[in-house]
Amino acid sequence: MKWIGERISFVDEKEKSTFVIYPTKQPIINALMGSWFAMWIVIGIVTLWSYSIFQYNDQENIILFVFMIFWFYYAVKVARSFLWLLWGKELIKVNEAALFYKKSIKNYGKSTPYYLENITKIKTYHPKPNSFQAVWEDSPWVRGGERIEFEYLGKMVRIARKLNEKETKLFFNLIIKKIEERKRKLK
Repeated sequence: MKWIGERISFVDEKEKSTFVIYPTKQPIINALMGSWFAMWIVIGIVTLWSYSIFQYNDQENIILFVFMIFWFYYAVKVARSFLWLLWGKELIKVNEAALFYKKSIKNYGKSTPYYLENITKIKTYHPKPNSFQAVWEDSPWVRGGERIEFEYLGKMVRIARKLNEKETKLFFNLIIKKIEERKRKLK
């Protein structure tokens, strides 16, 4: 196993190349996000508990219902981001036929094949430094921030979450090389 930076590992075999991209390990951010998530769950539990104890009129029921929809949406979003920070990884495998991409938390996730002959316009993407988008994508509660994109059957596919410019460049050069090698073997 070889490493590109601190977050990207790869294994290069004769029939396939496998890449693993790990999220940034920041114990303080993980602890803060975990405590925020725990407090958010407690708020939801207390709200549901109060609904069973108190008698609300119709207007209060509507307000409570709208709040619980808001609460549930953010509980799911933050839970997914928190679990991604703890156990997430991106798995990319390139063989003679396809590039397989899987966003995995522990071992849970769906692998999607992208056939090499249909992959076009591979490029890197970085938002402008100090732009709102750059700040948003670097925040820990956002799982996105993919840095490599390609066109697949008319649709843009983005991979390689939250890589810095150096890691992106190294990973981009390596994956382009592997895809081109595999495409040559197809011909």
